[in-house]
Amino acid sequence: MNRAVLSLMLMLAADLAVAQPRPSTVNRPCSASRHDIIANGAIVLGTGGYTYDRFVRDRSFCELDEYADPAWVPSRDTASCFVGYRCKSGMYD
Repeated sequence: MNRAVLSLMLMLAADLAVAQPRPSTVNRPCSASRHDIIANGAIVLGTGGYTYDRFVRDRSFCELDEYADPAWVPSRDTASCFVGYRCKSGMYD
């Protein structure tokens, strides 16, 4: 009986998702956020307060019906930092 309970507890513990903090662009230099996007291809970054977005290196990280729209975010060293792109639905105009 003890083994069954222990096994069940281990399986439940493995299923629990642990929240990971996301990097915030306002607390980092522009170059650090840009480097993370280039290195990972796509990443979710906080953009101040409770706001966040997914940023990508290029169009290849977007869905087929999306286009890559240039993205500027606030950072520690500049008010408007080009970090990469956001995937937007629809055809690019």
